[in-house]
Amino acid sequence: MSVRFQEDEILGKTYDASLIRRLLRYVRPYRGATGLAIALLLLASATDLVGPSLYRIAIDRYILPGSVNAGPAAADLRGVARIAALYLLILGIGFGARWLQSYLMQFVGQRAMTDLRMHIFGHVQALPVAFFARWPVGRLLTRVTHDVDALNELITSGVVAIFGDIATLVGITAVMLWMDWRLALVVFSVLPLVYLITERFRVRARDAYRAVRTRLARINAYLNEQIMGMTVVQLFTRERQSLRAFEARNDDYLQASLAAQRNFSRFYPEIQVVGTIAIALLLWYGGGQVVRQAVTLGILVAALQYADRFFEPIRDISDKFNLFQAAMASSERIFRLVDEPITLRDPPDPVPLPRVQGRIEFRDVWFAYEEDEGWVLRGLSFAIEPGQTVAVVGHTGAGKTSIINLLMRFHDPQRGEVLIDGVDVRRVRQQDLRRHVGLVLQDVFLFSGTIEDNIRLGTAAITDERIRQAARYVGADRFIDVLPDGYRTEVQERGARLSVGQKQLVALARALAFNPEILLVLDEATSSVDAETEALIQEAMGKVLRGRTSIIIAHRLSTIQHADRIIVLHKGRIAEQGTHRELLDRGGIYAKLYRLQYKDQERAG
Repeated sequence: MSVRFQEDEILGKTYDASLIRRLLRYVRPYRGATGLAIALLLLASATDLVGPSLYRIAIDRYILPGSVNAGPAAADLRGVARIAALYLLILGIGFGARWLQSYLMQFVGQRAMTDLRMHIFGHVQALPVAFFARWPVGRLLTRVTHDVDALNELITSGVVAIFGDIATLVGITAVMLWMDWRLALVVFSVLPLVYLITERFRVRARDAYRAVRTRLARINAYLNEQIMGMTVVQLFTRERQSLRAFEARNDDYLQASLAAQRNFSRFYPEIQVVGTIAIALLLWYGGGQVVRQAVTLGILVAALQYADRFFEPIRDISDKFNLFQAAMASSERIFRLVDEPITLRDPPDPVPLPRVQGRIEFRDVWFAYEEDEGWVLRGLSFAIEPGQTVAVVGHTGAGKTSIINLLMRFHDPQRGEVLIDGVDVRRVRQQDLRRHVGLVLQDVFLFSGTIEDNIRLGTAAITDERIRQAARYVGADRFIDVLPDGYRTEVQERGARLSVGQKQLVALARALAFNPEILLVLDEATSSVDAETEALIQEAMGKVLRGRTSIIIAHRLSTIQHADRIIVLHKGRIAEQGTHRELLDRGGIYAKLYRLQYKDQERAG
């Protein structure tokens, strides 16, 4: 189980320039909107800087004008009114700028993340079948949903907001130094303390984030394992032990989360206290300066306002730090998936395969699923002539299904060649190759939707009549016609409304509707159905396999007795081959398998 959450334990840098550059590629198509959003944010930050300066002008010129600007009270009130009106106008401009900036960044973020999701899904579709045996489905779903949403938060609320925070800090610093550099230095005197608090928070937040992510990954891995094995848990009454183990992991996660929250909850008040100290020092020093008439009251009031606003971006750093950590971790995981190599690629100059006769040849094929594992197929050589029906049998692990995987080019052999009509399948585009192959697996997968949708699979060229004809061929119409909505009956997720046998019939009808020109491969398609349904499928197979090259892989030897040839595999090699009668007369592996199954059938009888 530790392997499952190992990836989520890895936490990259809080800020990784290379990852940011890769993310910006998805934002680049919308750089116009992004640039406008940044400009609007800078405008909004500038409007925030105007307010305290207007206070200073109102106080020094119109509320306490002094002897130089003395005038009638009416003039003073008109001046205050003008300042108030100007302030409202600037606030309105700031509100409009922030609203439009927020909308633009949401637009950019959603568009960029839509492009990223499409890129991820397109890349996942191109990955070899072997990849999906290594990556849990839940992890892939998390990459496309949760991790992409974390990046969306970074784009819409993180990266651009930093420009506004920097502009605010720089602007306040410049204005305060311009108004009175002595008052500015009083405020800046607490910055070393701010740095120490922020650095301590950063280090602790990083460790706390790592701890939380690790423990959450452990909970996810444990939940996945327990839910997948719930039948075993209930069968052996392990509910109480499983609950205690989950409680321990859940409590561990709780403690890590509380530790992280303690760190976050301390940072904001600490910065608040430091900011209050700065304002108190400013009030003490600036008040003395006002009494000594070294500065005006308006300057002091403006300085107090600027000092309070100066610490707002610093106080918000805790939220942005957490956002950056989540986004960097998510981007690292996403790009690890995107960087997963596509090992099975179409050739640069593919051989066209518009039609095939159906001759299949395996020529000295050696194959292993992993380089460091043993050979599954060892020097396998055989040929199937057009229109022949060949069955492949053998013990579990003999390499039967590997033949199908190589023929469909779900994998490539390490040595040797797999040929169709004399052409190596690696020289043909994968879509062209699979267009000629109908494959029905033992574990049938049906998508959410109707029976009709599952037979057609979105191919507009397959008409309703062709769907019904395929269903009649395999006998699926017998149960489809009695359903309330017939071919438009919703099968629900993974075909939950249908029995195993009915799903097999729908899968066979799907293969026939696509009408593979002369090649049909069945992989134990009848091994999980009842006798009546098996009879229906066998009857349909007798019709549709006539004139087609076919490979049948089945455990039950009763279904392949009429095959033109039977190949018996043993430890990745051909042990024997011939017709059903020839192999029985030979008294080899096939005869032993047949006798064992015949005895089992007699006992069952």
